[in-house]
Amino acid sequence: MTTDKREQGKEGEDKATSILKAKGYKIIERNYRNPFGEIDIVAEEGGYLVFIEVKKRNTETFGDPLHAIDEAKKRHIIKSAQYYLKSHKLNNKKARFDVVGITKDNIKIVKNAFLVEYF
Repeated sequence: MTTDKREQGKEGEDKATSILKAKGYKIIERNYRNPFGEIDIVAEEGGYLVFIEVKKRNTETFGDPLHAIDEAKKRHIIKSAQYYLKSHKLNNKKARFDVVGITKDNIKIVKNAFLVEYF
């Protein structure tokens, strides 16, 4: 990943974190890494442990940033979340996956952006 992409990613995560906090999310951790990948933000909201993926694009020329999360990325996020829950002994905690899409003029928060049948 180039420095510009890393900077854009950090900028998007910073913006998402501020907005999520304002909406009542309690941020627990950012950039959680494990053998399966990375989760941008881990938070609590509404009784749930929330695993949040942030996608930022400067424009929507190549589509909505929310559409940049393909099935492979979802699998990595799910495996990382399962690892997080197990390693933190939170197996009985209710969890969900949210996505934050950011463009220059727009921010979208999608709760329960994708579901896991046997999570």
